Amino acid sequence: MQIAHLSNTSLKLPFFWVIYFFIVSVYAQPSLPSRAFSVQATQSLNFGTFALTGGGDGILSIGTDGYRNAVQNVFLSELAPIAQPAIFEIRLCQGRNVTINFDTTTPLTRIGGGVMTLNIGPAKREGIATNLQNGDTFSTENNCNFITILRVGGTLYIPSNSLPGQYTGSFEITFNQE
Repeated sequence: MQIAHLSNTSLKLPFFWVIYFFIVSVYAQPSLPSRAFSVQATQSLNFGTFALTGGGDGILSIGTDGYRNAVQNVFLSELAPIAQPAIFEIRLCQGRNVTINFDTTTPLTRIGGGVMTLNIGPAKREGIATNLQNGDTFSTENNCNFITILRVGGTLYIPSNSLPGQYTGSFEITFNQE
C-alpha cells in the first residue's frame, strides 16, 4: 500500500511544477505603453492688426508667448483681431518622443492680389525653456490622458508694395513619434 502512495505523489509533483512555470511565464513581461497618438490644432497663428510705415519693407514677428515685435517699418495696432501663436494639443503616452518637421517658409496671399512671406518658428513645448526648430525632438508628459501643448510663432515679411487687407495661408507640421 505504501508503494501506491509514493506513485501518486510522484505524479502530482511534476504536474505542480508545470503549472507553476506556466503561471510565472505568463506574468513575467510588463505591458508596454500605448502607442496611441493624436494632434489637434486648437488655435491658428495670427499677427493681429498692423500697418506699414515708411517707404520700405516691414518685418513683424510673433513669439510662442504671443508677444508681437515690429522689427522694421511696422505700426502695431491694438484693434481686433489680436495677435496669437498657433497652438497644438498633443496626446501621446509615456516613454515617447516627438520630432517636429515643417516647411520653414510659406506664402500668405490676399484675395485680389498680394503676397507676404511667413517664416514658421520657433515652436515651444509648454514646460520647457528652450525653443524648438525644424527637426527638433521633445518628450511628452508621462500620462496617456495628459495633453502636451505646443505653441508655434513666426516671422512675417511684408513687401513695401503690400495692399491693405486680409492675407491668409496655411502651414503643415509633421509630428513623428519615436
